[in-house]
Amino acid sequence: MDSGQLIGIIVGVIVVLAIIAVAVMLNRKRKVEANRSRAVEMREQAKTDEIGAREREAKGARAEADAKQAEVEAERLREEAHGRQSEAENVRAGAQEQLRKADELDPDVVTSERGDAESRDEAPRDGMSGEELRRDRGATNHVQGDTGTHRPEDDQPRGDRPRNL
Repeated sequence: MDSGQLIGIIVGVIVVLAIIAVAVMLNRKRKVEANRSRAVEMREQAKTDEIGAREREAKGARAEADAKQAEVEAERLREEAHGRQSEAENVRAGAQEQLRKADELDPDVVTSERGDAESRDEAPRDGMSGEELRRDRGATNHVQGDTGTHRPEDDQPRGDRPRNL
């Protein structure tokens, strides 16, 4: 081997090393560029995901607010229902009081305040309460046009007229 051949081999090795170095640098540059591109895509995806998360949080907050509003509305309706029930009870009590006063004023209706021993001792008939029986008798007397006293025959149902008139 002579020195010219040795120099040729050394130059060849240096050229091959240079080509390998250039190839490695180009490959590295492509990897860096690919990583930058992927990083940009990942950031965009992260922004999209962040916006989606905020939207979901906003929807959750809206749903929570709607639920609280529904609870408030339900409580308001409960209070309104209780008020109406109380009002109905008051109206019912007033109507009962008015019926009681009407019974006291009506001379044809036997009331316990008048001390009618017969109506106290008599058991209600046909499943009617004592008060219903008194009203029934009073209504029967009014239908017949009787403005006088109570007649025992009015207590018995007759076939030619309904009993509750």
